[in-house]
Amino acid sequence: MNIILLGPPGAGKGTQARHLVETRGMVQLSTGDMLREAKDSGTEMGKIVADVMARGALVTDEIVIGLIREKLADKTEHGGFIFDGFPRTLPQADALGALMEAEGQTLDAVIEMRVDDEALVDRITARSTCGSCGEVYNDNTKPIPADGKCTSCGGTEFKRRADDNEESLKTRLMAYYKQTSPLIGYYYAKGMLSDVDGLAEIEAVQGSIAAVLDA
Repeated sequence: MNIILLGPPGAGKGTQARHLVETRGMVQLSTGDMLREAKDSGTEMGKIVADVMARGALVTDEIVIGLIREKLADKTEHGGFIFDGFPRTLPQADALGALMEAEGQTLDAVIEMRVDDEALVDRITARSTCGSCGEVYNDNTKPIPADGKCTSCGGTEFKRRADDNEESLKTRLMAYYKQTSPLIGYYYAKGMLSDVDGLAEIEAVQGSIAAVLDA
């Protein structure tokens, strides 16, 4: 099963993707992770990515699609792909659809993680992550344990993103709504869109996503 997770910054896409990787054996395709992996791979595509990043230039849609094509060509057994952070625009959605068809793959579900902007700002400005495993903590709802150790891996270093502040987050939200929110209508028209409450408790969101995938 191949799915797309849609939602603004901080909606919890990464957290839910990790859960699907652990419980369903799916493969998370995060644009940032793929670029970093490619840069260090030494492959022809990797050399292109490394050159672009070294020049500080923007990575083109063609490069990202090329990286996804390489992942789709890997026939290792798994539970399907999770597209996290791609597509972001309508042209990218068209390109991904064409690639999936060319590779004999199908896109089975698109899940929108709906959020309330003000509540999202409150959540993200209180967020920190484990520097070792990426486990997410929140000052209000899931504080860092009193012993200073991550409950997932035991790590003791925690960090906050520099742009996890109200002004930066509102700028990122505006960019999301301008570029990516049209995808909601795009996939709705294709009969592929489902939505879940992205601000519910993590376990509740996991259950809602499972219900969509198992339907």
